[in-house]
Amino acid sequence: MINKIVQSMADAMAGIKDGSTVLIGGFGAVGQPDQLIEGLIEQGATDLTCVANNAGTGRVGLARLMELGRVRKIICSFPRSAGSVVFEELYRQGKIELEIVPQGTMAERMRAAGAGVPAFFTATSVGTILANGKEQREFNGRTYVMEHALKADVALVEAWEGDRWGNLTYRSSGRNFNPVMAMAADMTIAQVSHIRELGEIVPENVHTPGIFVKRVLHIDRGPAWA
Repeated sequence: MINKIVQSMADAMAGIKDGSTVLIGGFGAVGQPDQLIEGLIEQGATDLTCVANNAGTGRVGLARLMELGRVRKIICSFPRSAGSVVFEELYRQGKIELEIVPQGTMAERMRAAGAGVPAFFTATSVGTILANGKEQREFNGRTYVMEHALKADVALVEAWEGDRWGNLTYRSSGRNFNPVMAMAADMTIAQVSHIRELGEIVPENVHTPGIFVKRVLHIDRGPAWA
């Protein structure tokens, strides 16, 4: 019997290795797997490459993981968003590497990884420093930059509901990067607000099929999230 529901945060985080590339879902705080990030902090893996929309806020979550010296490199679209104090401190001190990727390109790099596409061409970043050192080709009179798929060891995602097979549904804008990240990792771990019985999530509402998900952890957010 397939049952991907784990009973504890320790079980959810088991096996994440030093040096892993970790995708972290969310758009700012929306759809961000806060509890899983805290679980990763407790788990202890270090020398991580983290991929997220921004470089953390305040001194909690991803920012706290960086502050503890556990992140070697961050790949993101908005490293200097409001409240990204930890990243700025570390970057000025030369203690963290940064790769800036345009938001749409980052999403497509992960989607490509999930689809088995090793690389693709895009017009985004042509003529900017982000294109330096990358292969460029001309198609129909326009220049394009080649971008490689972005595959990871682990993806941490947040979903509204899931079942024991790992099928996931996201709520409204919480969908954001979570579906493409879930497809792009060897091990996807999902925190879900609600556990459903098999068949309760109708096929049309399955945003991430269970084949992409290894572990599901129920996080009870209380009556406001019922």
